[in-house]
Amino acid sequence: MDMSSFRQDFPTLRSSKGVYLDSACQSLKPDCVIQKILEYYNEYPACGGRSIHSMATKVSVEIDKARDKLATFFGCNNSSEFVFTKGTTEGMNIIARGFGLKKGDTVVTLDIEHNSNHVQWLDMATNVGIKRKYCKTSPNGEFEIEEFKKTIDKNVRLVSMGQTSNITGCSIPVKEIVEIAHDNNIAVAIDGAQAAPHQKVNLKDLDVDFYCASLHKMLGPTGVGFMYGKSERLKNLHPLIMGGGMVSLTTYNLAKISNIPERFEAGLGNYSGIIGSSIALEYLTKIGMENIEKHEHYLQKLIQKEVEDIKRLFIIGPKDPMKRGGVFSFNIEGLRSHDVAMMLDSMDNIMIRSGMHCVHPYFLSKKINGSARASVYLYNNEEDIARFTTAIKKIAQSRMP
Repeated sequence: MDMSSFRQDFPTLRSSKGVYLDSACQSLKPDCVIQKILEYYNEYPACGGRSIHSMATKVSVEIDKARDKLATFFGCNNSSEFVFTKGTTEGMNIIARGFGLKKGDTVVTLDIEHNSNHVQWLDMATNVGIKRKYCKTSPNGEFEIEEFKKTIDKNVRLVSMGQTSNITGCSIPVKEIVEIAHDNNIAVAIDGAQAAPHQKVNLKDLDVDFYCASLHKMLGPTGVGFMYGKSERLKNLHPLIMGGGMVSLTTYNLAKISNIPERFEAGLGNYSGIIGSSIALEYLTKIGMENIEKHEHYLQKLIQKEVEDIKRLFIIGPKDPMKRGGVFSFNIEGLRSHDVAMMLDSMDNIMIRSGMHCVHPYFLSKKINGSARASVYLYNNEEDIARFTTAIKKIAQSRMP
């Protein structure tokens, strides 16, 4: 599929001569999403689920549509199993705090988790007394099923893992992990922040108990994500935030909690963001997630071809571009990752990310002081890759003795 025509849908690309290679952090927004956000503010900027006048009713209808589209996009029939959040981090925290873990219970994660699926477990280990097991990845960051099997015992109550690494781009075999976990009566929560924007995800087929992702990485507005949970799991999950919108009735002595999904959506919702995200899902559906994944693999092959002979450039993750998804992490000997990022920006307005990418333990364990990371998406093209790799070659050559 020719992806070049879609570039014209993004105002940032039309007005800028730069190269945006930071979509793993946040994607750009197409015109249709921006217009939908403005539609909310221009035509019906009211509260949904509270007032009953026409503008408020319009908001409620649009929110329901967005939730239905979310369910359809991820292969589910029950839209009430989808909770709107600020992003992946909030969803993963709702699961961690509400699952009912007790002292001595064990949670299994990878050794390359983003802080969105790491920090809350540290806190709960300290304040609740849970235990943590790390499933070790291979030296280049790939998942190893035999290592995972070693972590399973009678005390494990939850497996909580990132589907795709934001460092290596490697994805885990979710379906196989779920089968092993369920055979041992263990629930599975998946951080899909780096997977959902780049590959087709069918939650019913994967059979996960929980799944969280950030819609701002999927062409949607900032501050919008979702938490999916099987109905029976959500009914037993304690809400993280209490307040208006998640109760049906309160007295001076008690509060009657609303049904799912409202019980997890206390307070005023990000209506414009949610409504805008529904259009982002339509846009991605029109293109096709399989086409997006194929396009990213193509761009990764172009990168690999140009950089594989660069001396003093080291790839973090697998050298096989087909295993890296949309992520290319690297370092150049003699330069800090921040230096590389700033040089790219100043040389040719090439925008990447640098640092430890919220995966500090992994870098510290490898004694690596972060990495430079270029991440591609559907709107990147061959010219972007050519400019990026040309600049990288110049930077690397400048370090030669």
